[in-house]
Amino acid sequence: MADIRAGRLSALWQRLAADLHDALQHGAARDPGPSPAGEAWLTHAGLAALVLGSGLALLAGYHAGFMPLNTAAAMLPSTLWQALTMLGDERVAFALSLFFARRHPRVFWTLVCSALVAILYSRGLKPLVDAARPPAVLPAGSFMLIGPGHRGEGFPSGHSVTAGVFFGVLIAYARRLPWRLVFLFIAVLAGLSRIAVGVHWPVDVAFGLGGGFLAAWVGVRIASRMPWGVYDGSVHLALVTLAAIVTVGLWVDDGGYAAIAPGLKLLTAAALTTVVLGYVVLPLRRCMRAGVSAP
Repeated sequence: MADIRAGRLSALWQRLAADLHDALQHGAARDPGPSPAGEAWLTHAGLAALVLGSGLALLAGYHAGFMPLNTAAAMLPSTLWQALTMLGDERVAFALSLFFARRHPRVFWTLVCSALVAILYSRGLKPLVDAARPPAVLPAGSFMLIGPGHRGEGFPSGHSVTAGVFFGVLIAYARRLPWRLVFLFIAVLAGLSRIAVGVHWPVDVAFGLGGGFLAAWVGVRIASRMPWGVYDGSVHLALVTLAAIVTVGLWVDDGGYAAIAPGLKLLTAAALTTVVLGYVVLPLRRCMRAGVSAP
């Protein structure tokens, strides 16, 4: 009896592995690779953001532009800025990636490669520069502050880096101009939201977006030269599992932006449901229809 169960379990596992392999193959064929135009957009956008940030810092000072932008942002609902700023949260990026990881494994793998480059950029500069943020410099009540008032390690803006990476990869793979414009617009809004909530200077945001876009460009090149992360089912499952674990954090921690906590819980539930359906329920159903029974 034990041998029969073991045999059925082995057959089921092999069928599930084959199902995932087929899905990754079809998904990779669906996205043949980033477009040259998309890659050009990344380099141009990244360099433009870095030039803008450098110009602001050199010509007008590190704190330039904050008060006008922060004051103007106060005319819009704070909930909007909280939602936009969470687009730069790494956990939200992981959660969003789960919706297309199986159907677009090449894009998912590129995001992972780009994220590793971005971590070196952001995590390396933050403690090295350790720039004071607006709450540590400006008097309380003199500007709009939404959420936690972080005070140190402000350069570059980590949320802006994440937004630049996530939407930058989507720009690279987008085949149509309108989609590239949409992704670029959202990334910029996510960056501006860090000024709106009062925790970053425009220079921080410019260098964050610029570094994120260029990290996405480097990640595209790495993923193209190391495609094993696209086709290896074990690696893919490990990365999806990691993304799912990170996503759970959104359920218990809203990052200090309580107004959008219900939306974050909904996103978490939807992303995890997508994973369970795409990697467990539907593959099992296909295996049963193919004649492989569970032990």
